[in-house]
Formats: sequence, structure tokens, C-alpha cells
Amino acid sequence: MVKQAIHTANAPEAIGAYSQAIKVGQTVFISGQIPLEPGTMNIVDEDIRAQTHRVFNNLAAVAREGGGNLDDVVKLTVFLTDLSHFAVVNEVMAEHFNPPYPARAAVGVAALPKGVPIEIDAIVHLGD
Repeated sequence: MVKQAIHTANAPEAIGAYSQAIKVGQTVFISGQIPLEPGTMNIVDEDIRAQTHRVFNNLAAVAREGGGNLDDVVKLTVFLTDLSHFAVVNEVMAEHFNPPYPARAAVGVAALPKGVPIEIDAIVHLGD
């Protein structure tokens, strides 16, 4: 198995001992993205809709660097500190993805890095 680290300046830098993504064969495993602006590493405003858009934009940038796009995402895991935001996340997700939508899990958590309310990771399959 050959693991290739994926990195792009168009998504936030890793804030720990991990890669933005790892590519193995035709699969890209994208680390959890939070609503940080690439470059500045600042959290976007406190609006959950804007933060969710930022997270999906970050995921898209890493997917592109890995050779794919959001249409290639097969699985998402959404972590929320407040599950009442789930409806907004659904609405924003529908703006970033086309059917068939990826499989998804949503998990309520007590806290996330930097005190943000949302984090999403993804698995991308680039085809056969």
C-alpha cells in the first residue's frame, strides 16, 4: 500500500500531526475540515450557514488537489456541537452536491477544535 499525502494552500493548514488528506489507490480520505479561511486560518463569522459553506469549500479544495471533486465523495461524517443546526447543514449540502448524494452520518459532539460548531470529513473515490 502506497500512501500519498495531499496538501493544498486552498484549504486550511493542518493544525496537528495529520495530513489534509491521504490518497491510497483511487481513494482519498479527507481529514475533518472546520470553518477556517485558508491562508489566514481565521474562523469565518458565527453564522452556521456561512460556516457550513466554508467547510464544504475546504473539502472541495482538498478533493480537487487529490484529483476529484465533491461529486466523487462517497461518504461524509458531519460533527455538530448543536444538532439543531442539522436542517441548515442539509440545505447547504444540497447546494454543494448533486444526486446521488453521498452516504452520511451526523454525530452530536460536546466540542470541536477552536470552539467551532461544525466539522466534516469525507471519503472520495476517484473511479475504477
